[in-house]
Amino acid sequence: MKHGIVIVGSGFAARQLVKNIRKHDAQIPVRMIAADSMDEYNKPDLSHVISLNQRADDLTRQRAGEFAEQFNLTLNANSWVSEINTRERLVKCGDHQWPYDKLVLATGSSALLPPIVGKELMLTLNSQQEYLACESSLREAKRVMILGGGLIGTELAMDFCRAGKQVILLDNASNLLASLIPAEVSSRLQQRLNQMGVELLLNQRLESLNQTSRGINAALSNGRAICVDAVVAAIGLRPNVGLAQHAGLAVNRGIEVNRQLQTSDENIYALGDCAEIDGKVLPFLQPIQFSAMTLAKNLLGAADGLALPAMLVKVKTPELPLHLAGETQRNDLTWQITAEPQGLIAKGYDEAQQLRAFIVSEAHMKLAFGLLRELQI
Repeated sequence: MKHGIVIVGSGFAARQLVKNIRKHDAQIPVRMIAADSMDEYNKPDLSHVISLNQRADDLTRQRAGEFAEQFNLTLNANSWVSEINTRERLVKCGDHQWPYDKLVLATGSSALLPPIVGKELMLTLNSQQEYLACESSLREAKRVMILGGGLIGTELAMDFCRAGKQVILLDNASNLLASLIPAEVSSRLQQRLNQMGVELLLNQRLESLNQTSRGINAALSNGRAICVDAVVAAIGLRPNVGLAQHAGLAVNRGIEVNRQLQTSDENIYALGDCAEIDGKVLPFLQPIQFSAMTLAKNLLGAADGLALPAMLVKVKTPELPLHLAGETQRNDLTWQITAEPQGLIAKGYDEAQQLRAFIVSEAHMKLAFGLLRELQI
């Protein structure tokens, strides 16, 4: 390759890809371009920054320059990619442009905001930069409303509560983690949050936000109004597909890729939160790690298809930790649930009595790896 590999993005997916490329080829030119500082941090740590009393800078694990030197890279930090010229194979940033042989889009995702009046008052915690922007507000806030009872919202609610804040968790579903686990299982987590002092407002919608002299006034669908110091949006992520769309690549919910992680342009690939594989966006660490391993080989001449094994999803709620795996969101499974003081075991079976999903909590989490081997995928 004359021009080598150009990667747009500097997050977990991009870094995993670089590390895997260098396992196979120490010399091929690799350039990373990103709009941030390119310093490395662990994104899942954002679920614990408040209770651990961490500053944004405390999350930094490795400076960009050290990473570049360690893995023989050219970095272009604080650079916004404005255009991809697919015909001439050029990436453009303002007055600069760089040629590529193979291009990888690892553009990540952005936190969704609800389409309501006052949404600009909401804070998001999807990156170190976002935390840096709202660090003071969140540390000083005594009353915090979190919108969204999914993975991130639930983790943040527990974390803020452990930090001594008054927490209200609001979701329009009837139970927490509604898109992931059955209500019979999430009720255990809901009970624990209630015991900790988190106020759960389920089957409720946020109608509007309004800044007042006393704080932010949140109007709910049931007519209730609540005054808080901060509102955090955790209702989901939207893959960043704008750059790919502008370049004429096939885009659905994410950037569409095949099993080789290749987009509709044979010289462009996508990886991580922004990629859509077989109709699915998989913004979890393990799928990204497997994808990075496969893509590294393909960028260097292979044509391997991505094969994902059964993988664990860890819910980072320290007061009631959960592991889950398989097709936990399926509505046609029959669940066998054992709830004991030391923890819960829930197994989801299909009509043929094949194990298709499981959830374990607390002391029973040690059973997860054994159950993982039994899963039918």
